[in-house]
Order: sequence, then structure tokens, then C-alpha cells
Amino acid sequence: MADLKGSIVAIVTPMHEDKSVDYDALSRLIEWHIAEGSHGICVVGTTGESATLSMEEHSEVCSFAVAQVGQRIPIIVGAGANSTSEAIELTEMARSIGADATLQVAPYYVRPTQEGLYHHFTRIAEAVDIPMVLYNVPARTGVDIELKTTLRLAQVSGIDGIKDATGSIERASEILRQRPKGFRLYSGDDATAAALMLLGGEGVISVTANVAPRYMAQLCDHALSGDAKAAARMHLQLMPLHTTLFIESSPAPTKWALSKLDLIEPHCRLPLLYLSETARPVLFLAMQEARLLIPSMILPT
Repeated sequence: MADLKGSIVAIVTPMHEDKSVDYDALSRLIEWHIAEGSHGICVVGTTGESATLSMEEHSEVCSFAVAQVGQRIPIIVGAGANSTSEAIELTEMARSIGADATLQVAPYYVRPTQEGLYHHFTRIAEAVDIPMVLYNVPARTGVDIELKTTLRLAQVSGIDGIKDATGSIERASEILRQRPKGFRLYSGDDATAAALMLLGGEGVISVTANVAPRYMAQLCDHALSGDAKAAARMHLQLMPLHTTLFIESSPAPTKWALSKLDLIEPHCRLPLLYLSETARPVLFLAMQEARLLIPSMILPT
């Protein structure tokens, strides 16, 4: 697998007011992230509104992003589904366009057993030759890839890591303690990312990096080099964003924040809505506290 370490931004999918994909804005975002020092990009994950994209749009956005990155930094393509056959189809798409790895979320809504999870991920790994990063986010999927299942899957050829979004340092510690050599652990929870990396994790697939890419890259550089004091300083600076970017359903807050940075329009697809008026001043304050350079420091509408 490519050298997937550090701050991997879970990039949003920009949209026009009519909710079509804004490819010009996506191109600008990718170039901004590369210039700001993001170590990698994850496209069409949860933050990329994968659930609202058609299969055709999913493939188009991924192909566009891979071509735009042009092998300058690693890129992970979201290829998970609650149907194993659909996940295989998306994974084959990711392989064919030259992605470095896929992100495979636990099948949502159907709530498979642990044995079902094992066979789901194993079947995908056997069907398509591309590195796979598991994605455990039980708050969204309704099913937890339990520790024993994670360690069992870590033995499967082609399954090279996991994004753990449980926020549990205890869970992360046990994965790090028991994982086989070469199996990578990425945080899926910005608020615990610094601690996870200081314990030995390889990085974070980050929402905060959408709006603070340089700061998140610096945080990861400090943590991965073992500089706990510097990592803690960056963590505390960014903590308001880590929490407030989830003040309402993601990625609505992130898209609104990016619009205040003059990078994209703030539109999401239904059932997600534009960030509410009551949430906007809270997020704006968090952006100021995190020392983001906002074009206008007066709260806009």
C-alpha cells in the first residue's frame, strides 16, 4: 500500500445551488490541500456525501479526483456499500482508475453478524486486488466491527488497515497491541487522533483537515515524530473545530465553514440541509478560536 500516513483529508464533495457536483470547486480544493500539506485525500467517504451520490456520480467524482491528484499524494476512494456485490463493483472501479486504496465501511442498516462482516470484507479483498482500509463507524452504520473481528480480518491478504471512528482509546490501544505487522490504524475521530498517533497509529482520516489542512498536517507530523508537547499544543488549538464541525449532521457544518473561507458553496443534498442560523455563530467562533484566516471576521449569513 502507498505510504498512507499522517493527515488524510476526508474531502467534501462540493455542489452547486442546484445540487449538481461542482467539479471546478473540487479541483480547487484538491490543489489547496496539496499546497497546504495534506498527506493524503479520501474521496467520496461519509464526508463526501457518498450516500447521496448515484453510482455513476460516485465513479465520476472518484475518477476526477484521482486524475486531479495525479499521484502527487496518496488517494483513498470510498467503495463501501451495504451490498457485497455493490461494494465489489465500486472496488473494481477504484482499482481501474488507479486509486491507492479503498475505504470499506461496515455494511449499514442491514446489521450483519460478526461472521457476516468477516465474509463481506474477505469476499471483496479476494475479488479485487487493491489495498483495503476497513471503516468502523457504528454510530452511523448500526454495526460495530468488534476487536476480535478486526484482528481476524487483519490476517486477510489485501486488508491493510482500519479507520476507527469509535473514539475509544481503549479499542485503539488493543488494536495496536495485538495487530499483525503491517496492519495500519487510522483515527476516524479528530478529537482523539493525536493520542492515537502518539500510541503508534499511522494517521487520521480527518474532517477537521477540510478547513484546517496545514494545522492538521502539522499536528500529525508532531505526533508521528513523538513530539507529544507540540502535538498537544496543536490538538488544543483545533479542539473547537473537532467538536463543532459536528454541531449538526456532517458535512453541513464543514461545507458552511469552507464557504466562509471562500473555497466552495455551502450546499448539501437532501436529506441534509444548509447549516441552521443558530449553529452558524457557534461554528464561526470555533473557526476564530482555531486561528483560521477568515476573509471577513464579521459573521456572515
